[in-house]
Amino acid sequence: MTNTFIITICCLLILAYVFDLTASKTKIPSVILLLFLGWGMRQLTEVFHIAVPDLQGLLPILGTIGLIVIVLEGSLELELNRSKFSLIRKSIIVAVIPMMILGFLLAGAFYYYMGHDGDPSTIPDFRKSLIGAIPLCVISSAIAIPSAVNLSKRNKEFVTYESSLSDILGVLFFDFVFRNVTIDFDSFWIFLVQILIIAVISFVATIGLSFLLGKIDHQIKFIPIIILTILIYAISKVYHLPALIFIMLFGLFIGNLDELKRFKLIERFKPQKLDTEVHKFHEILIEGTFLIRALFFLLFGFLINTQELLNTETFFWAIGIVGAIFIIRFVQLKIARLPPMPLMFVAPRGLITILLFLYISEADKISLVNKPLVIQVILLSVFIMMLGLMFNKNKDEAFTGKEASDLGFKHLSRELSGVAHKSKHEVTPENIESMMKDEATEFTERKPEEDESEDNLKRKKNQDSKEDESKEE
Repeated sequence: MTNTFIITICCLLILAYVFDLTASKTKIPSVILLLFLGWGMRQLTEVFHIAVPDLQGLLPILGTIGLIVIVLEGSLELELNRSKFSLIRKSIIVAVIPMMILGFLLAGAFYYYMGHDGDPSTIPDFRKSLIGAIPLCVISSAIAIPSAVNLSKRNKEFVTYESSLSDILGVLFFDFVFRNVTIDFDSFWIFLVQILIIAVISFVATIGLSFLLGKIDHQIKFIPIIILTILIYAISKVYHLPALIFIMLFGLFIGNLDELKRFKLIERFKPQKLDTEVHKFHEILIEGTFLIRALFFLLFGFLINTQELLNTETFFWAIGIVGAIFIIRFVQLKIARLPPMPLMFVAPRGLITILLFLYISEADKISLVNKPLVIQVILLSVFIMMLGLMFNKNKDEAFTGKEASDLGFKHLSRELSGVAHKSKHEVTPENIESMMKDEATEFTERKPEEDESEDNLKRKKNQDSKEDESKEE
């Protein structure tokens, strides 16, 4: 039995790796294939009457570890410099506003339905409705980031920022509503104090972990760092602190050492040596993230019941929720002056939706938000994203007008960066454009002179040849 279990897990993980390799070619998100693979394994166990122990308790454990490593990996890839501030600002706006609007819109719909469903035992509660709505409003970075592999560099970068921020801000929003039975000034004050506490913990822990990362000479050095990161996260959650803030700050710090070298404190860490260690750490983290994500979605697919998947009572709710997700996202992208296509489709629900749903206590659950609804919303959102990315034939789509020109003239931007560094001026797209114009003017002014010099050379050659002929005669 043990060998059979090991062989099955190894084969499933190899298939998950194949799905990940072929995702860029087929444009089918590996998550969909993993879910159906897990569901198919469930059908096989039922057909052959194979006894499988209850694996329900493993789902929140794998999900929590997966959320930590996914957010840490995503934050390591984020760059913090002046050129990224506009992108970060837009990412925060697009992550927060649709989540808030959709959350209160769905909570209002659930509240209204509970008051008019004809069941006198159902007492409408807006707080419970909001707790049930928030998990459906958060974009899953575990699905969005790997699925954006075929997008242009700028759009891929935007998806990474937006989905990572959506995870963190969604968890903060959920924790605030979930932990406070009554929302008043005191609850906001306590929440602000919690954020300040986790900020201090994040600073101390980040400095300590970075010091260990650079100083440990033992052959095993990265696994202890990951374990300590998970430990700090778990302890922070015990005291109801927004622990994902620590994960993101730690990743941003060690991933942006080049931008922080001007601070004297950073010089003590020997940033050049630490950069090498961070690069190795990032490589191990990427592989660990793949393993945890694959196991989580395989297990979730295995736990899906066919009756829940085909539940007609929740299906129309799922269609309405997914429709509202993409409509609100389309409007928000237009307002933010971002290209709706294909970014509109990259709004999948997944790991974070499942985790937040599992965190809801029995006392705070509402009958409308149940497992069949969550499964259907996840599958519909991922399926629509798959179709949208499949029909996105233009791989080099523009992000915005200014940024497209910035991408098209990277070499010019580098030259201008060098000039700006010497002259202490800020590098902007306008400067790049003016430099292009100057170069064009200089070229047009220089062209006649070059033509004239070429004519002079030709004349000189003709004269020399004539002189040679006369000498020969």
